[in-house]
Amino acid sequence: MLNVVLHEPEIPANTGNIGRTCVATGSRLHLIKPLGFSLDEKQLKRAGLDYWPHLDVTVYENFEDFLSRNPGAKIYMASTKGHHVYTEVSYEPDCYLMFGKESAGIPEEILLDYEDTTVRIPMNADIRSLNLSNSAAILVYEALRQQNFAGMQTEGQLHRLHWQKG
Repeated sequence: MLNVVLHEPEIPANTGNIGRTCVATGSRLHLIKPLGFSLDEKQLKRAGLDYWPHLDVTVYENFEDFLSRNPGAKIYMASTKGHHVYTEVSYEPDCYLMFGKESAGIPEEILLDYEDTTVRIPMNADIRSLNLSNSAAILVYEALRQQNFAGMQTEGQLHRLHWQKG
């Protein structure tokens, strides 16, 4: 199972959107305190829609608590400071994709220990960063693509009409 880790997220709507992505992809969400909101907050639930009760979520007191409860975790850190483009690595099915808080990203003190597994999403030089929920979706779906979307529905159907056979 893929794991998404949010280090000190600040905006409830972003976390709600990421939670919805986790439910849609069968991923587990890990939240590292302090959180910039309550887990009961209306904005969080609104962004997660009716999917939030189905979310597999674990909350940690701090990064050390996260590490101690997930020994040996293969963690990929998403940061604008990374050397590797996110498409240049091979993601394991049970790896952890970690994202920092909206205002500051992952602290450099943490990144120092993960230089080889810190990845970046390419963007124009004059842009500071992408939205947190967009960044999470980009990495989650790249990891799942590399795993051929194992166990996921990859074909859709029309509700009222039928596709033309070509």
